[in-house]
Amino acid sequence: MSGNVRLLSDTLAAAKAEGRAALIAYLPAGFPTVDGGIEAVKAAIEGGADVVEVGLPHSDPVLDGPVIQTADDIALRGGVRIVDVMRTVREAHAATGAPILVMTYWNPIDRYGVERFTAELAEAGGAGCILPDLPVQESALWREHAEKHGLATVFVVAPSSKDERLAEITAAGSGFVYAASLMGVTGTRASVSSQAEDLVRRTRATTDTPVCVGLGVSSPAQAAEVARFADGVIVGSAFVQRMLDAPDDAAGVEAVRALAGELAKGVRRQV
Repeated sequence: MSGNVRLLSDTLAAAKAEGRAALIAYLPAGFPTVDGGIEAVKAAIEGGADVVEVGLPHSDPVLDGPVIQTADDIALRGGVRIVDVMRTVREAHAATGAPILVMTYWNPIDRYGVERFTAELAEAGGAGCILPDLPVQESALWREHAEKHGLATVFVVAPSSKDERLAEITAAGSGFVYAASLMGVTGTRASVSSQAEDLVRRTRATTDTPVCVGLGVSSPAQAAEVARFADGVIVGSAFVQRMLDAPDDAAGVEAVRALAGELAKGVRRQV
């Protein structure tokens, strides 16, 4: 069974052909429950997201801010497992036809087994994996299995990345490059870092792979700002916060759908 790396590439290319950036939503699996998380992913896509990253909840999410940490804690206390992450990918993709990736730290994959993880993700219809803490120089085993199973390998670049390092990272990755707009953890912010545009420019100098920007985007205006210079706009904490603020799970799903619609208009209204 081959994964959906081609679907991911085609989806990003279709957005570019429309003269806009793609909208990429992030939601943790198992939050607020496994079933509720699946409904939230489907709602994000139905609301206007082109791609969704499904987070694999981790007990020590060093790159995630307090909002996503809170959601991860709820999911872990609810007993979420990798099998639930795969189910989330499978059901969301089957229902929507959209590309679904998993975003995870390396340790859970290492413990689960690289071959097992990649085979199951491909079987579920997954498009690939975002691996924020896997060093490129230690990624050969992962990339071998991901390529065998038709999965994208998305690496993260940061404003601190030197040009030589950017070239090394982009040469090893596929699908898209995740450009972290600032140094630090995830979370909504009042403004998007001015470093983001420079990072996209420097990254594009090393690759033809789409460059998508995340960390700090939470409003349609910010989405429009980032869409002016990036191939994709990644939004996570704002979706999770909407769900945390909702009075019940059903309202949380509708809040995700509404925010996706607002942000989808944002990426089409480039400033």
